[in-house]
Amino acid sequence: MRRVTGLAARTISSSVAVHPRLAHTTAMMTTIPSWEPPSPRFGGLPTPSFAGGIAGIVFFSAAAASSLGQEVHAKEMSHKFNPKEVVLYQYEACPFCNKVKAFLDFNKIPYKIVEVNPLFKKEIKWSDYKKVPILTVDGEQLVDSSVIIDSLFQRMHPGISKSEDDEETIWRKWVDNHLVHILSPNIYRSTSEALESFDYITTHGIGNFSFTERLVAKYAGATAMYFVSKKLKKKYNITDERAALYDAAETWVDALNGRPFLGGSRPNLADLAVFGVLRPIRYLRSGKDMVDNTRIGEWFSRMENTVGEPSGIKE
Repeated sequence: MRRVTGLAARTISSSVAVHPRLAHTTAMMTTIPSWEPPSPRFGGLPTPSFAGGIAGIVFFSAAAASSLGQEVHAKEMSHKFNPKEVVLYQYEACPFCNKVKAFLDFNKIPYKIVEVNPLFKKEIKWSDYKKVPILTVDGEQLVDSSVIIDSLFQRMHPGISKSEDDEETIWRKWVDNHLVHILSPNIYRSTSEALESFDYITTHGIGNFSFTERLVAKYAGATAMYFVSKKLKKKYNITDERAALYDAAETWVDALNGRPFLGGSRPNLADLAVFGVLRPIRYLRSGKDMVDNTRIGEWFSRMENTVGEPSGIKE
């Protein structure tokens, strides 16, 4: 096991079974807010199968039961928490925005999506908070992805409290303080990958922007983020971005310890956080490489099936 010192060691030792790799990455964690744009000018756009035979039958039965449970859960939650209007202000490629979307999609909460122009941010000029995600619930503004998720979770489960040193919380922090830092150096690793990423962003995310705005966002954004990703790689001591991504994926699979999800038979908030930040890169070159070279593909497919179709509507 790799050596861990100080507070990180005490945190890891007090939690439930956590893989040694997490101890290593936790020791290097640096707390950050929900979205720290590496480039203010560009608004921070950085940013399967089980064994056969009886085992397969058992898994199929468990999956069916879990699916039924999800439907019942969704109905119960919609009865308890049924806001009239939920609006998410986002960047399509923002990992923190995608964390919030994964939570909303999993819980079948309908929401409107407002894509924020990364150059001018005119869509959020009404807010004193100049980063994304911003979520409004019946007019109430919520900011910071983890705070947003915690707030919504408490409204849906008022009798449940979370401990700071439980497994779920530790892995949520790992997502915010380690996993997200690996993404930009990977998706903007080369000029061709940077253009691929911004082609995806301008195709899927840039809402009612003009042709010129799309063009500028694609080429200027890709150029800027190519260089920013190099700075981030140096800042977080990443020598090989792909190796770091593969290691993070394997660390997560090890944490599952044979369970379908970290939450057991159903995803918990940590599953949703990992899935959320990885979902936008899944079909980019970096995401395809990750699935091809690690064991994360089976878990990711289970998450896709469990979370289901997005419940957001773009304005």
